[in-house]
Amino acid sequence: YTVSVFTESLNFKWRGEMTSKKASDVPLEFHVPSLFKRPSSRASHSVSVRRPFPLSHGTTTLGFIFQGGVIAAADTRASAGGLVACPAVHKITPIHSHLVVTSSGSGADCMLWERILTREIRLYQLRHKRRLSIRGTAKLLSLMLHPFKGTDVCVALTLCGWDKLIYVCSDGARLQGDIFSVGSGSPYAYGVLDRSLSWSLNKEEAILLAREAVFRATHRDAYSGNNVDLFHVTAEGWRQRQREDLKEEYYRDMEKRGLYNKTLFLAI
Repeated sequence: YTVSVFTESLNFKWRGEMTSKKASDVPLEFHVPSLFKRPSSRASHSVSVRRPFPLSHGTTTLGFIFQGGVIAAADTRASAGGLVACPAVHKITPIHSHLVVTSSGSGADCMLWERILTREIRLYQLRHKRRLSIRGTAKLLSLMLHPFKGTDVCVALTLCGWDKLIYVCSDGARLQGDIFSVGSGSPYAYGVLDRSLSWSLNKEEAILLAREAVFRATHRDAYSGNNVDLFHVTAEGWRQRQREDLKEEYYRDMEKRGLYNKTLFLAI
């Protein structure tokens, strides 16, 4: 900017002297390299890169509270439009011994913010010699995500502690409740949960309910499917149930309704 103003003053001075000199003796102007030219006021400092084509994302994640703690469940299909990008991703991430997070949205964004959240919680614990509460964790995540409101960042995380359930999304919104289901398959999952969920469920009944809700959602939603991951979070910490193939759940359901005979199917 300084060089540009200096050259403009020189040009003005020499143009005034041109009345007594020939035009061929003095150059009319200097050619300043583009590096030193004054930037235009209309130039934008942020460059947005458009995707070559839009990609639709879908998933089914859920969490609910009952008398035995908190259940978190999710399918394992990563979709990109009509393409199944990966059939065996992990949509439930342990953050520490008493907190897991279900993720929905862009896979890359969710993994990045889960790692950032894990780092910040660990640093807090090292500084203050105590673990950050679930509400404090949700507030921290919300404050970190709020500056990205209106951008292409797509993150929807449900924080499942042993006694609390808090939903945080990429515009900074923070909601606390007893039941959350997020993703394209959530309307189907809510249909099952609203019908059978109650505080008095025991552990096995809660696990069966969560598994059935994910199964029903993946059966109707093309963007969800393959397997189901399930975590049970209590005051003693979280415990992961072995991953189950939803195809087996489908056959169990058909056999229960009398529409499938395993012996006859194997004979055929």
